[in-house]
Amino acid sequence: MATTTSTTGSTLLQPLSNAVQLPIDQVNFVVCQLFALLAAVWFRIYLHSSKTSSFIRHVVATLLGLYLSLFCFGWYALHFLVQSGISYYIMIIIGVENMHKPMMIITQKITSLAYEIHDGMFRKEEELTPSQRGLAVRRMPSLLEYLSYNCNFMGILAGPLCSYKDYITFIEGRSYQLTQSEANGKEEIQYEKTEPSPNVAVLQKLLICGLSLLFHLTISKSLPVEYNIDDHFQATASLPTKVIYLYVSLMAARPKYYFAWTLADAINNAAGFGFKGYDKNGQECWDLISNLRIRQIEFSTSFKMFLDNWNIQTALWLKRVCYERASFSPTIQTFILSAIWHGVYPGYYLTFLTGMVMTLAARTMRNNIRHYFIEPPEVKLFYDVITWMATQIAISYTVVPFVLLSIKPSILFFSSWYYCLHIAGILVVILLPGKKTIRGKKIQQEDHLSQSKKVEEEQSLLGQNSYLATNNVRSQQKKVTPRYSTLKQ
Repeated sequence: MATTTSTTGSTLLQPLSNAVQLPIDQVNFVVCQLFALLAAVWFRIYLHSSKTSSFIRHVVATLLGLYLSLFCFGWYALHFLVQSGISYYIMIIIGVENMHKPMMIITQKITSLAYEIHDGMFRKEEELTPSQRGLAVRRMPSLLEYLSYNCNFMGILAGPLCSYKDYITFIEGRSYQLTQSEANGKEEIQYEKTEPSPNVAVLQKLLICGLSLLFHLTISKSLPVEYNIDDHFQATASLPTKVIYLYVSLMAARPKYYFAWTLADAINNAAGFGFKGYDKNGQECWDLISNLRIRQIEFSTSFKMFLDNWNIQTALWLKRVCYERASFSPTIQTFILSAIWHGVYPGYYLTFLTGMVMTLAARTMRNNIRHYFIEPPEVKLFYDVITWMATQIAISYTVVPFVLLSIKPSILFFSSWYYCLHIAGILVVILLPGKKTIRGKKIQQEDHLSQSKKVEEEQSLLGQNSYLATNNVRSQQKKVTPRYSTLKQ
């Protein structure tokens, strides 16, 4: 017999929810995202920047976003509008230095924009790192621009986070032109007049969504994470069986994130947002705001590699608003902020505190032993296989509380493993020498490497004007006096 699931949003799709045996809030989310995908195609074709004004594009994007949030969350959706509106005026009043709000995506956008405005309007040019200088906002946004950035239909339900400047550039129809100009070191080059089509990128991402959803609805349900703490399993399974099931069950839990984040990325691309430029082979890159790289995740050979490719935009947000600006213990502060941002469940805090230990231990191990396994290739391959296995086990061990949420089952899981990875991680950090670096010197080296990499990308993209591009970057380097470190592990 069908039962009605409690929800603050619309119950219009309750019959569909009963038919597919999924909670109504999940059905509402998926249907609204599919609607957003169709709306994005319509938005790109009929409200293209060449056919209508930025004002109309802002208004339509905002109204569609608020409608989707009302459908999914009911009257709670008013919090999106109220929070965004109040925060806008708070930013004007207090100089946008302290913005802390509970809702996840909007919290990211509010704090990101707050710091970007602060960097652009309240700090000296020489105090900014190259990345901060590139994202700095030099004028206060209008209320409409601010609401559109926070509540647009493309990202209000699942993100991903994007910078304010990238979003405004897209709305005003300057993404393609700016990408070409930036790629050429601000030298004029004639390109084809037509904008690149996102159709292929969208179809590829929708295929990934379909496969991820199929995997989640079939295989994932037969491999529950909760079975790791089942009494019978704990009593009868051998250690190899426990390790293998831990890895497989956590791997099976990932496709639902692959589905949600890839669909969100496809929606933005379908609207024409997300074009990053061309790679060295001349292929279009629609990954400006992509949130994950599945291949790199599944074949990660280090904790850092996994984190760099999982929830990418959130990692960038943590780096920009916390890690780069922390005056002490940036890694610890970043993990604490990440836990607070995720919510109030104890499992989140256990996961991020464990992740902090794993990160410090992995960094220490890498600094102490990796250089012994670079050559020959056979040794490097052996090292990669071992580090892949260690990384996957460590990641799985770390995120079990994130899935279980409650403190009792999480502690039960860790105790069933005798807290072995916690103990091993702490011993590694204590006993092995850490990599000591002078913060300022490290920053300068990283900035010079970043500028050099930019030159190489310009040369590979254009194949010409390398002398002008190199001189342009050198002149920029002379003006840079960096202060903050980038996230390295």
